[in-house]
Amino acid sequence: MPVILATDGLIFLLIVVALGYGVYASQHEHLRAPWRSVARSRVGMAALVVIGCYVLIGLLDSLHFHPRIEPVVAAEQAPTSPAEAAARSGKDGQGEAESPIQARYSTQVLSVLDVILTGLRERQEKTFSAPFAVHSFVKEPIERPDGSIVRDYPRLQYGGAHLKDPSQRGLDIAVRTLLGVIRGLAVWGLLMAGLIWLVAHARGEAFDAGAEAIWQGRTEVPWRVGLLALGLLLVLGFAAAELAGAYHILGTDKVGEDVFYQSLKSIRTGLVIGTLTTLVMLPAAVILGIMAGYFRGLTDDVIQYLYTTLNSIPGVLLIAAAILMLQVYMTNHAEQFESLVQRADLRLLFLCIILGVTSWTGLCRLLRGESLKLREQDYVQAATALGVRHATIIARHILPNVLHIVMITVVLDFSGLVLAEAVLSYVNIGVDPTMNSWGNMINSARLELAREPIVWWSLAAAFAFMFTLVLAANLFADVVRDAFDPRLARLK
Repeated sequence: MPVILATDGLIFLLIVVALGYGVYASQHEHLRAPWRSVARSRVGMAALVVIGCYVLIGLLDSLHFHPRIEPVVAAEQAPTSPAEAAARSGKDGQGEAESPIQARYSTQVLSVLDVILTGLRERQEKTFSAPFAVHSFVKEPIERPDGSIVRDYPRLQYGGAHLKDPSQRGLDIAVRTLLGVIRGLAVWGLLMAGLIWLVAHARGEAFDAGAEAIWQGRTEVPWRVGLLALGLLLVLGFAAAELAGAYHILGTDKVGEDVFYQSLKSIRTGLVIGTLTTLVMLPAAVILGIMAGYFRGLTDDVIQYLYTTLNSIPGVLLIAAAILMLQVYMTNHAEQFESLVQRADLRLLFLCIILGVTSWTGLCRLLRGESLKLREQDYVQAATALGVRHATIIARHILPNVLHIVMITVVLDFSGLVLAEAVLSYVNIGVDPTMNSWGNMINSARLELAREPIVWWSLAAAFAFMFTLVLAANLFADVVRDAFDPRLARLK
């Protein structure tokens, strides 16, 4: 049974908005030209492939449903005699049969990604285990065959359980890695062949000529860089999938949950924070910024007073107060939430709203300054003199000329918002502790850094996944800024 959480609905709305913007941009040359410049960038293409991989995982984790449990025969519908059973199957052999089986659904909320990662989700150890370990990280009392009890590192229940001799672990890891690499290369070869055929067909060339053009870099879009980045991701992904079926490749945490599974599940949280906050921020920033710069006077004074006052409030304190208020509300109205997932999702949505409320002021100030300048342009003054309505002037002359500022700010703020979630969760005012996020992983790992030996893999996994996403987002943001900034375009 499908379940649409609040953040799921907003994610789908954001996809619709992005598609609508894509259609709008394709019909206007001043927007289409910068995106062509982005598509021609090698750095932009590689970053886009990485971001696309993250987005795919996030979307799979946004398709939620209630899992179906074993159907049972309802007591009031179960036949009590053979005659009654025959009557229910149809009067005198006629009519449609009535099935006494009723479908039942669990109250648990899962996602498509959870189904794909069922093995990782269900293979839970007792406590810590290091990456690729076959023994527990903590000593436990073990009873020997002769009845004596010693403290030693026991074998893991799932990690490397298929090995009869733990000394063969290195060879087994090498074989599984090689098998995953071969599968990844095979899939990459199929995708590459399909892309080459499409490019050759579009250029009106043979398959061999299209392949040669791609690998020699003679195509307008740097497909070679994109294919190499995709190949690297596929090889790493298939190798990790092959190894994760037999080992905990990033170890387990204090309660024995697979860290690799936690890292993948945290991708959606980071993407939601980075994108939905933008969806909350943009309307207020764009509308108020343009109004302040275009109308000036009292309107400008009121809007300036509003964002100046908001900027004077420490953002962390405002977020902490809002989260504590929400926490009190959820505690007092626990009956309104069917599951912990919905409760955590509401807190995530509320965090996006608070971050959006506290982060729109910077873009608003930029748009105000740009609108003040555009208002004095000759074509705007001519439209005003001819009696054109203010709404029409804003829609046709002001808004299209500030879209590059909006686009640059959005892509630059994305990585900052992802990092903000990690910092807020670290101080316990971020997402719900039951929700997977890189901030929660770091928060839970910080207490283990004082152990001897140190438990480092949870922190390292969260850092690696977050660093990759933020680096790709920053590189892509630089390309978008260079393409959309008219001052840089004039320098070229």
